[in-house]
This record gives sequence, C-alpha cells and structure tokens, in this order.
Amino acid sequence: MAARETILITGSRGFVGTHAMEVFSKLNDYNIVGVSSKDYDLMNESSVKKMFQDIKPDYVAHLAARSGGIYSNRMEPADYYYKNIMLITQTFHYAYLNRVKKILVPMGGCSYPSTAKSPIKEEVMWDGFSQIQSAGYSMAKKMVLVQSWAYKKQYDFNSVVLIPGNLYGEYDNFSLTESHVIPAMIRKFYEAKKNGTAKLSFWGTGKPQRDFVYAHDVAALLPYFLLEHQGESPVNISSGTSITMKELAALIAKKVGYQGEIEWDTTQPDGQMVKIFSVDRLKSLGKSCDTPLDVGLEKTIAWFDSNYGKGTIRL
Repeated sequence: MAARETILITGSRGFVGTHAMEVFSKLNDYNIVGVSSKDYDLMNESSVKKMFQDIKPDYVAHLAARSGGIYSNRMEPADYYYKNIMLITQTFHYAYLNRVKKILVPMGGCSYPSTAKSPIKEEVMWDGFSQIQSAGYSMAKKMVLVQSWAYKKQYDFNSVVLIPGNLYGEYDNFSLTESHVIPAMIRKFYEAKKNGTAKLSFWGTGKPQRDFVYAHDVAALLPYFLLEHQGESPVNISSGTSITMKELAALIAKKVGYQGEIEWDTTQPDGQMVKIFSVDRLKSLGKSCDTPLDVGLEKTIAWFDSNYGKGTIRL
C-alpha cells in the first residue's frame, strides 16, 4: 500500500486554521499536520527550511498570517506589511524548493481597490490601490498573486489564491482593538448585557453594507481548492448576501439578548459605503457558502458564551 500523502496546514491554531483542522482531519486518506508559531517561527528562514525538512509535505494550506481590525492596522501598518510579506514569501518559496505539489494561500478582500464597484469581481484586483486604513496588510497579502503568477510562469509551480469575504465564527479574535466588526459587536453587546449598560454607541450612520461569510463554510471548501481545483485563481469565497451595519447591530443585539439603546455617532466616518464580493466564479465551480448569517451568529455567540472567562478566547 502506498504511503499516505501529507498535507501541511500552517496557522493551525488560528481562527481559520482551527476550522481548517476540523475539516482536513476528516480526510482519512491523507496525513494531516498542523503547525503554529509555537512549532516553527515562519518569520525566520532557517525555521521555514526546517519545517519543510521535518514534515516533507505534499500539499500546503498556508493559513498563517498577522491579521486584525482597522484600529490596529492603522496603528501598525509596517508590522502588518513586514510580517505578512515574510510569512507568505518564505513559505511559498520553500514549498517550491521542496517540490510541494500545490500550495493554497488566502488573502484579504481589503486588497481590492478602494474604488471597486460592488459586487466586486476578481478581474478588478489591479484596477487601483486598496483602502489606506489597512494598506500595509492588504498590499502584502496582494503580493501572493504576483508570487503565484511568477512561480507558475518560471517554474510551473502549482498554487491557488482564495479571497474570503468578511469572516466570522468560532475561534475568532474578540479583542476590541484588533478584532473585526462581528466579533467586536458580539463582545460589546455581551458585556453590555452582563454589566447592565443602558446604551452602546457605534461609529458612523449604520448605513454601510457588507457581506459576511461563516468561517467553517470557507474551511469546508479548502480541501477542494487544494486537492482538486485546477481553474482560475484567485476566487472570491463569500456568501453573496449583504446587510447594513445598523441591521447587523440589531441582529447581534437580539441574538445576545441585549435590550439597551443602540446609537450611531455620525461625527465618525462610515468608510466604504458598499462592499460586496461577487461569487459568480465560485458558483460556476458548483460551490457556495450557505450558512445563513443568523444561524452562523447563533453558533458563534453560543461558542463565545460557553468560553467567556475561561482563557480560551482572544480578548
């Protein structure tokens, strides 16, 4: 009997990585190896080299990244750029050097031009600069498209780049300074209910529209894209639905059970008014992310509630 092929998953203890490990662990025909920064420092070239020597993977899902919300991106753009460009460049290069059959790398929807019209199609990626608030992160991640193209052209090295929408779900980062909008809202409403806070205020008018995708839906598609997909890249991975920030806040408040007042500070900026990702390319592959937002929120809130105060949530 032939030896089972090995799939390496970096960032396996992170947000998407934890979901990915749950999905990949069900592939009984493969040897699944998950690593995190506690195992190998992927900022260090010698550590990257050692990881490939130790594990000898046939496939790599490279999910390790430095990510966070708008506040921390605005405060630390150089850190976001340097850490992400190093994490991607070195791991990708050593995957090629070690004859990996294919590497999968996700990037951020924030890498699209800030002027892109919704629903945003993959073809407009290079039509402008990304939103300045997260440009350090988003432009570093965007470079994987160049690396993917260059290594395919010169070395015929196989890779696929995915662009998840606005992710949410269990295992997310709920820090108020580093998290994205859904985990931040969940924590704020949860603690406001717990503390009896009568009023919560959010920035802007509440009118901006966004689409959100349940992280486990994205993770469930990773084996297909890593092991089977041979078509176009990148591919948007999102729900194809949209909701306003005001509607989102009201929905989360209801799910959490917060009955206080929600106000909107219109002296603060809204940001991009509409940012929705086209899922035409995803659907053309017969794939989709189908968990309704209210169902995904219930699962996320239930996980947050059962883990709050136990040291298992990134706060």
